[in-house]
This record gives sequence, C-alpha cells and structure tokens, in this order.
Amino acid sequence: MRVLIQRVTGASVAVGGKTIGQTGPGLLILVCAMQGDTAADAEKMARKVAALRIFADDAGRMNLSLRDTGGSALVVSQFTLAADTRRGNRPGFSSATAPELGRELYERFAAALAEQGIATQTGEFGADMAVSLVNDGPVTIWIDSAG
Repeated sequence: MRVLIQRVTGASVAVGGKTIGQTGPGLLILVCAMQGDTAADAEKMARKVAALRIFADDAGRMNLSLRDTGGSALVVSQFTLAADTRRGNRPGFSSATAPELGRELYERFAAALAEQGIATQTGEFGADMAVSLVNDGPVTIWIDSAG
C-alpha cells in the first residue's frame, strides 16, 4: 500500500462541485492499494499514520502525532500513486490492485484510521475529485508498506 501524507491546515475534496469531505488542521492522506496488498497492510498503515510524529510540540520540534494533537484526516483514493514512469512518457498503473479490491482496502484503511481515534472523512473512490489543501510546513511524507 502506498500512502502520501500531507500535513495541512485544511483540506477538502469535492465531486461535481459539491464538497463531500474535509479536514481542519491534520492530514490529507492519499491512498493507493498495490498488487498483493491485504487488509492487514491497510490496518498496519493506518496505525503507522496515526502514530507518525510530524506535528510540532511546544519546543517547535516534530514530536507529536495526529492522535496527540486531536487533529483530523481526509482520506482520498489515488491510484496514480502506482505510476510506473521508467519507460517512455506515459505512466503505467498495472502495479495498482484491481478496482474492487482497491476500494475494499481504501475503505479498510479509512475505517482503521477512525478506529485509532482519528476523526476521518473520505473522498469518493473512483470519482473525478477536486482536492484543495493548504500544506502546512510544507510537510509531505511518502510511506510504502512494501519498503
């Protein structure tokens, strides 16, 4: 599973011009299920994200997790994180899992994050979404369960 985390002061996702999910201070999390991923991978990644210490403490050091700050999360499916650009100029996405399993693992990740005590909203799997965000820091971190 690939996850791209952005620390944000705010983020939202809209489908057809209507906002369907948003977060205040917290994380925008882009999620891609890869070939071979399982529900256990989704749950492990959710635990990792909830505990990742990327928020400033009173001394200004990245020492606090999303759970510590009481922040929230916006989880958006993004199969393009599977892009393979090693050949030519057109990315390939064959390493992403099939859409049916991708949806299941995306939803499992979001549910597992909520089970960690994180207020979680989501985008719409497979939809053409418009994502808006204000990156805080900026802090952007890539996590891959395979590596």
